[in-house]
Amino acid sequence: MKHEIFTYGNLDAEVLLLQMIDEHDLEVLPQEVSYIRELTGGRDFCLKAVKVNSWNDELSPWPAPAVFGDEDFGDGAAKTLEYLLRDIIGDSAEEQQQKTYLGGYSLAGLFALWAGTQTDRFSGIAAASPSVWFPSFREYIKEKPMLAPAVYLSLGDREEKTKNPVMAQVGDAIREVHGVLLAAGKGCILEWNKGNHFMESDLRTAKAFAWLLGR
Repeated sequence: MKHEIFTYGNLDAEVLLLQMIDEHDLEVLPQEVSYIRELTGGRDFCLKAVKVNSWNDELSPWPAPAVFGDEDFGDGAAKTLEYLLRDIIGDSAEEQQQKTYLGGYSLAGLFALWAGTQTDRFSGIAAASPSVWFPSFREYIKEKPMLAPAVYLSLGDREEKTKNPVMAQVGDAIREVHGVLLAAGKGCILEWNKGNHFMESDLRTAKAFAWLLGR
């Protein structure tokens, strides 16, 4: 599994921000990094962005039928997480002392939430407008404990107004996920942004990482 990796900030920083990205994310990544610095008052960090080759496969925890277009969802999330833990984060004692926050936008945000239930290696999860409408995810998050101590959730206030009946469940789903995480004693916030799913993904993701960095 080969991926392009884009690195910003200080490689020796005590905090690693890890983000799965697509072509659009790559275009706005410099602005996202600028927003994080602005929102945190210049906090030191290293951001590693990993470009996904097959979005609907590599970030999906289990197979599901397509909800837009004709590309079904695969089950490649486990392999993606294994790759991140082995090749990006590493397992040396020195590297384990580095705080690692996993985040992403849309399906990458869902992947981050799922990954937070699979390993305790992440100090926080930054899920900006995550695809929590994903079939069976609400049931999953109730049964599988979140291992990360802190989770940031956000959604645009028009995202649940879509005509797509599956994706229209996103509002109820994220409220439910938020409630489950609070009930489990996690540090968790749900922030509402203005607009639909396609507005200011760079700023929304930056706000997610900035909240974790400010804890």
